[in-house]
Amino acid sequence: MYRTFHEEVRIQVDKTILEGDLIIPPGAHAIVVFSHGSGSSRFSKRNQQVATYLRDMNFGTLLLDLLTPAEDNQYHNRFNIELLAKRLAGATEWLERLPVAKDCRIGYFGASTGAASALQAAPALKQVGAIVSRGGRPDLASMDALKSLKAPVLLIVGSLDTEVLQLNRQAFQKLQCYKELVIVDGASHLFEEQGKLDEVAVLASAWFKKYLKPVPVIK
Repeated sequence: MYRTFHEEVRIQVDKTILEGDLIIPPGAHAIVVFSHGSGSSRFSKRNQQVATYLRDMNFGTLLLDLLTPAEDNQYHNRFNIELLAKRLAGATEWLERLPVAKDCRIGYFGASTGAASALQAAPALKQVGAIVSRGGRPDLASMDALKSLKAPVLLIVGSLDTEVLQLNRQAFQKLQCYKELVIVDGASHLFEEQGKLDEVAVLASAWFKKYLKPVPVIK
């Protein structure tokens, strides 16, 4: 690929069309799929900021909405982890079949309930090589999913987000894969404090760089 690929995409999962934004820089060997949290969307400034940094580090990004606007209006859907995970898995399989994404490794970046759906979907998807959670709710993923995960998981939580930090610590103990829990000092749940989201982006990029190595070329 000699130029940046950038398209708004429509992904069919069962009878539902999911809308997203796929950007792949030239020479990228990995694509990070963003799984948004409750009440958020692919236009979230926070996820857009992290995605921009990842692209600067030569990762592709797929930001998509796992719920349609009508579904998102029903509050309970935002916490339907099984539904969100099924949609995320379907989008991942679609991405894997896309010619422009051929040979790219795949990672997940999840926030809030989106992190739970990423952890729920990943065990059945061997192509998912690494997962990062920002202020996530890993406790909402099933016990079976947490215990069967193989992909390395990085949990990032703000030190001021005390309740979610406790939930992350509990879920962390259940994970059997390679894992790390990083606490960002002085950050609240949304990492709105100056420079804190930048720290998240740097941590996420380093994690993906470490675990989403290029696919070996067999000659």
